[in-house]
Amino acid sequence: MATSTLTPTGHQLPTALEPRNPGMPLDLDWVRSAQANTSAIERRAKTLPGRRSVKKDYQAAWLCKAISLIDLTTLSGDDTEGRVERLAAKAKQPVRADLLATLGMEDLTTGAVCVYHDMIETAVTALKGTGIPVAAVSTGFPAGLSPYHLRIAEIGESVKAGAEEIDIVITRRHVLQGNWQALYDEMKDMREACGDAHVKAILATGELGTLRNVAKASLVCMMAGADFIKTSTGKESVNATLPVSLVMIRAIRDYYERTGFRIGYKPAGGISKAKDALVYLSLIKDELGDRWLQPDLFRFGASSLLGDIERQLEHHVTGQYSASYRHAMA
Repeated sequence: MATSTLTPTGHQLPTALEPRNPGMPLDLDWVRSAQANTSAIERRAKTLPGRRSVKKDYQAAWLCKAISLIDLTTLSGDDTEGRVERLAAKAKQPVRADLLATLGMEDLTTGAVCVYHDMIETAVTALKGTGIPVAAVSTGFPAGLSPYHLRIAEIGESVKAGAEEIDIVITRRHVLQGNWQALYDEMKDMREACGDAHVKAILATGELGTLRNVAKASLVCMMAGADFIKTSTGKESVNATLPVSLVMIRAIRDYYERTGFRIGYKPAGGISKAKDALVYLSLIKDELGDRWLQPDLFRFGASSLLGDIERQLEHHVTGQYSASYRHAMA
């Protein structure tokens, strides 16, 4: 997984990769002991938007950080090569050149570009030489209900086509039925099929019923070797939320404390405003620490978020807001 960090001058420099999570044997005692105090979690989540407030230059710096963590995404049935090429151009220059120059962030890019399998080749070609990885959704995305052997084969085809990151979807019924061995085996097979490509496990948290199920599914996927755990496909009726995020990142923290391996986190779906991105960044900083504020351990799954961040940065530089249509993604 390509990683970068922003220096004070705005240049992106490579950072040391974390050792990949090798997984571990399924520990059912640990999984069954996982709890989630829903009322306490919801109370904590309600306090998050008002707990931290950054202004002026500090806010601009945090918003630039958020851009570097975006998986710029297009997952529409009417995607075309032209749209993906324009999205790749936006990933390479996510904000107007004059604004980036004023901010001292000329080399700023997004964290990745995320597409369907059919658009991998187009994205890889458009991003050649940039170091920006291509992520592909896979395994019968978004429902994950195609024949199992085809889901596994799809991963291999996407890796062969050049995807460096694979966003897989789990079988929700394994969670709803408490069949943790089946979920573990599925995740392990998918991790193996990814080879050197990093795997993000999409839990589709809006369809798992309870926060306790979210906690248990997070642990099982990490035990089976997931490099990232991700909230949603963006296609569910409920996508990323702060309560779900609290549960998942605390599971990540527990896994790190027990195994020494850092797992990445990706909230996806419904994060469209710059102020929301700032809340998520502060949550990660508070709960996991600064190390997780790098592209190899945190991503936003988003498309419209970048447009709002660009508007806020333009306001910071010029004192004026521009119309949203001036910041189209593709």
